[in-house]
Amino acid sequence: MHNFIQKIAQELSLQNKQVVATLRLLEEGGTVPFISRYRKELTGSLDEVQVAAIRDRLSQLSELDKRRDAILKSIKEQEKLTHELEQEILTAETLSKLEDIYLPYKPKRKTKASMAREKGLEPLAKQILAQQDFNEQAFVDEKKGVKDGEEALAGARYIIAEWINEDGLIRDRLRKYFHQRATIKSRVITSKKEQAQKYKDYFEWEEAVKQVPSHRLLAMRRGEAELFLMLDLLPEEEGAIDLIEKEYLKGRNRASEQVKLAIHDAYKRLLSPSMETELRMASKKKADEEAIKVFADNLQKLLMAAPMGRKRVMAIDPGFRTGCKLVCLDEQGKLLHFEAIYPNEPQKKVMESGESIKHLVKRFDIQAIAIGNGTAGRETEQFVRDLNLGTSLLIVMVNESGASIYSASEIARNEFPDQDITVRGAVSIGRRLMDPLAELVKLDPKSIGVGQYQHDVDQAALKHSLDDVVMSCVNAVGVEVNTASEQLLTYVAGLGPQLASNIVAYRKENGPFKDRASIKKVPRLGEKAFEQAAGFLRVSESNNPLDNSAVHPESYALVKRMAKDLGCDVSDLMKNEELRKQLDPKRYMTEEVGLPTLKDILAELAKPGRDPREQFEAFEFAAGVNEPSDLKVGMKLPGIVTNVTNFGAFVDVGVHQDGLVHVSQLSNKFVSNPAEVVSVQQQVMVTVTEVDLERKRISLSMKDQSVTATQPKARQKKVQQPNDMQSKLQQLKGKFGK
Repeated sequence: MHNFIQKIAQELSLQNKQVVATLRLLEEGGTVPFISRYRKELTGSLDEVQVAAIRDRLSQLSELDKRRDAILKSIKEQEKLTHELEQEILTAETLSKLEDIYLPYKPKRKTKASMAREKGLEPLAKQILAQQDFNEQAFVDEKKGVKDGEEALAGARYIIAEWINEDGLIRDRLRKYFHQRATIKSRVITSKKEQAQKYKDYFEWEEAVKQVPSHRLLAMRRGEAELFLMLDLLPEEEGAIDLIEKEYLKGRNRASEQVKLAIHDAYKRLLSPSMETELRMASKKKADEEAIKVFADNLQKLLMAAPMGRKRVMAIDPGFRTGCKLVCLDEQGKLLHFEAIYPNEPQKKVMESGESIKHLVKRFDIQAIAIGNGTAGRETEQFVRDLNLGTSLLIVMVNESGASIYSASEIARNEFPDQDITVRGAVSIGRRLMDPLAELVKLDPKSIGVGQYQHDVDQAALKHSLDDVVMSCVNAVGVEVNTASEQLLTYVAGLGPQLASNIVAYRKENGPFKDRASIKKVPRLGEKAFEQAAGFLRVSESNNPLDNSAVHPESYALVKRMAKDLGCDVSDLMKNEELRKQLDPKRYMTEEVGLPTLKDILAELAKPGRDPREQFEAFEFAAGVNEPSDLKVGMKLPGIVTNVTNFGAFVDVGVHQDGLVHVSQLSNKFVSNPAEVVSVQQQVMVTVTEVDLERKRISLSMKDQSVTATQPKARQKKVQQPNDMQSKLQQLKGKFGK
């Protein structure tokens, strides 16, 4: 690990001591949220992104070292390891460099070159490569399988070709040439042309590999995987061969002609396929990283969407033939009632359905109605609005993406073993309105629908990145330990699935936790886990007000000392700003506690347990626009951003099909990164520019539009949330896991 400190510090523009402290904390079992929140003095106030970057770079360098050790061991066993070679291996900084060094020593299957060596042709190959006079007839030996001079020359060329292929300098130069000059060429497999229409844009396509956007590369690779397209990632052949010839051709004689033939063979048979494979892997990795970043950014915005908060909710999973499944939930999301209503075609039981809703609203004192945005969503929404249930009752369309997957999951079956999937789906829709984060953590993020080719990227890297995002969001918000689901608790720093399960089991058996300290009674939850998790867990009913804040228990004594110095108790200190203003943080500094932590404590005392998510705003689509056929070019409509990609943003305008705002239509100014202009869940105004009903494509523009929807038809209601939820989360920076 010590070998990596300076390298990581230089790469990430950090001080050595920051890297040392972070690596030590990680080695001791520290989590990224805990280290960045509660160990600022040690790390020099590194944020989550920086801590995660140190962690991930250490992992990458450790993997490189493992490969280095394996290569050294292999060459040692062959008794070919010299001091110079060992130093070359030890100083190699990239995997490709390591593999280039190892290539001549790598155990091979039988090759054309190895068979030529068995025939005694290596001396001839050396003579030719030196471009000296040679006599191929001297190597003709029918017993060894060399019938004539031409066969001897061919064998010698195979050996030279292998030497060229194993030349680290040539491989390095060619690698750079491929990365700089290669183009990706896509063409359709003629016999598949009819079935491959969704890849029509790539039937004849060519562009520089270094410039191809991630979404385009991944689309072409998917077409290739589905056997519709053929791809080549190659530079101009003449330039590549010329690069080799400059190194190997020394004259214009008979030997040089043989070397030239060997160079062509080496490039076409060995180097070009090898370099293309490397380029495919490198370009795929780059495209994966970009796509994963897009997904991570979108997921973060979705998870941190404003919660409505604890209210009594009626949730409706809409439908036509099978009716609408309706559920009523209490403030905690507990299921109180469920039934089916049939306000839409074909049954059209409008009056009966209306009476049922009115009765249930009154019976359960419903404060908000959540309606899924799937099939029959807009029709059901209009039906509910026409009931005139009162202006104080919110009616909100909720993105139900992934709700059907949740309803069929083991998690849902465990929560509602006696209910069918339609009831579970409706419950999920209602809970998603109350608290998107708490509900969405129950889903595999890939099923939420905010990614870009998420099924085509490296799945391990994707999971690593998304787990970081979910953990960051959960710990930024904090978790009420007495009501949180097992899935939500799983993402609390220091816990994980087993301890989360133990907490829920203990809670069921012993009742709610009375304070933070009692969490230590949970089986297998030791001091280390408590240290990591405690600051992110809330106990709102505790007698100690600090238990419902982000102040870590290790700082309780410090806060009590502050209160004692002012002649008040802790609750007074939290309620009274004038008292807090009298505190001088510098008086409480110690070797362990510095100004960063003290400032965090004072900020938390001012707004204990505050929710960093934005204030909730109810949203309403334009009336009378329910289907794509209702859209007309030039219409200005309110919408909600559902997905942001590298090529633009998808916006739901209430017609069961998202429209695309291409990157060129996002702003009057040039935009290179759509995420700089819009984000998932953002309310926007768009103009319809094209409607292609046959291809099911809607094109939209945000040029000359305000980013936030403020149009008259989109009534917006701000809902006051508990614990002063108006403060905003500082945007998570960069990409997790990279």
